[in-house]
Amino acid sequence: MDATVTLKDVAARAGVSVGTASRVLSGSPATSAAARERVQAAAAELGYRLDARARALRSARSHAVGLLVSDVRNPFFADIAHGAEQTALASSYVTLLANANEDTAQQDTYLDAFLTQRVDGVIIAPQGEGCGNLRTLEQARMPLVFVDRTVEGFDVPSVTADNAQGIDLAVAHLVAQGHTRIGYIGGPPSVSTGRARLSAFLNAIARYDLDDDPELIVGGDFRRASGGAAGAKLLSSRRPPTALLAVDSLMAVGALTEVRRRGLRIGHDLALVAFDDIEWFGELDPPLTVVAHDARALGATAMRLLLDVINGGTAESVVLPMRLIPRQSSTVRAKTAVAHTAT
Repeated sequence: MDATVTLKDVAARAGVSVGTASRVLSGSPATSAAARERVQAAAAELGYRLDARARALRSARSHAVGLLVSDVRNPFFADIAHGAEQTALASSYVTLLANANEDTAQQDTYLDAFLTQRVDGVIIAPQGEGCGNLRTLEQARMPLVFVDRTVEGFDVPSVTADNAQGIDLAVAHLVAQGHTRIGYIGGPPSVSTGRARLSAFLNAIARYDLDDDPELIVGGDFRRASGGAAGAKLLSSRRPPTALLAVDSLMAVGALTEVRRRGLRIGHDLALVAFDDIEWFGELDPPLTVVAHDARALGATAMRLLLDVINGGTAESVVLPMRLIPRQSSTVRAKTAVAHTAT
């Protein structure tokens, strides 16, 4: 081998880019047959061989994986992160945790960092609809798993909860208490869970023949302030609901704060059901009825899928069940609910 012959020389002789020449000589399948033939011929003519030590260095694993959650302040995502991290450690991987803050621009910043740091794979609770560095990550053939949320148009294994089941459990429970006007505090339509839960709620309204007043549905952004604003709008309406269903823990806290600000009592004047069984929800007075799904299991399962992909395997998407945990916040019968407005 002529030590003066470089990869750039091979690329020039073959009439391809340096990147294409590198992919051909490293055995990547992401090249055309014509390019492979030209590069291999050029390398043979010039006597070029890959530096085995450099190749080994480039192909070495970092044994680090990236985990991007939607909001680190949300206890639900903290539990997902804990489940993923513990599973990674058991397989001698470390986890680099990042916070999208429910923002696609911040998501892009961290995804770019994951690419730069050469992590072995990424678990992500995606924001938005798949633009920016999320598509770059897929095109770079980075092992990738979605958790809690999905994005249409991406062929990526995911671990999600059965949103339709969760909504149906909550609505059926409230219907059994006699409620027909249920105020719905939903997530943003740009997020798959926001869309899926709203669709399930609309189906439940039709199935149980409930009041389909559009004023009973108010959107939020999976943050506490939006839950409070949605609660205020619902409770200030001409015909307030007798029950509230908040499809996220932080929005439920915001709604509960607004209810109390108006002098109402959950479980007496108004029923409330929340999504996600945050540990201290059961310690409130009254304790909150919740639609629960195992966030740690979501994280752990997503990490197992990612490690399978990193190791050359294939992974199938997983949907985990939800369950209703009834508590005193939703035991009020509809006939005793009282409409109140703030003074």
